[in-house]
Amino acid sequence: MIALNKIDNRAGAAPQIFWHAGQVTAGERGRQLGQQAATVWLTGLSGAGKSTLACALEHSLIEAGRAAYVLDGDNLRHHLNRDLGFSPADRQENIRRSAEVAKLMNDAGLIVICAFISPLRADRDMARQIIGESNFIETYLSTQRAVCEARDPKGLYRKARAGLIAEFTGVSAPYEVPLQPSLVFDTDAHSVAECCAQIYRHLAPRFVREAA
Repeated sequence: MIALNKIDNRAGAAPQIFWHAGQVTAGERGRQLGQQAATVWLTGLSGAGKSTLACALEHSLIEAGRAAYVLDGDNLRHHLNRDLGFSPADRQENIRRSAEVAKLMNDAGLIVICAFISPLRADRDMARQIIGESNFIETYLSTQRAVCEARDPKGLYRKARAGLIAEFTGVSAPYEVPLQPSLVFDTDAHSVAECCAQIYRHLAPRFVREAA
């Protein structure tokens, strides 16, 4: 006879939906990987270098034998979040879903690097609450708007200035600077390699053992 695990109904779930607990903890998965999971949440204006830094950091971690994965805002909008627009409500839902994915990946033991403009403090605070304070590393790319707009790698500022994109952060929609980020980088003053190295040093205390 199969012994059923204890089940419970979590707050926010429908009454007929129950949480089924597993037999392996996040700590056990982390020990197997030799690391404590974390989410490095990169926030900043479009063009600040979030995606570039996220991919470079992921490569650096993988090369060092760490288990890491990038969640990029644009990439998720191609699939998981493709039904969402850019209204405040849709932006909030975009962050909520993405944070829930990061939380699941943290539970699997991975270091997750999230690249999202995430312009509002309330939405970033929501992500922090979902992921958990101990795993959430808010990293602010403080690169000035003039620099980001001069780069304009996707041509978005140009389109926003022409009125072709509504509610564009930094032009027609606000960006709220983080008040107490864990890390701050101006990518106009620091190279991608320098930023990666500093984030790696910040993560190093989470490495339980040397990677295989």
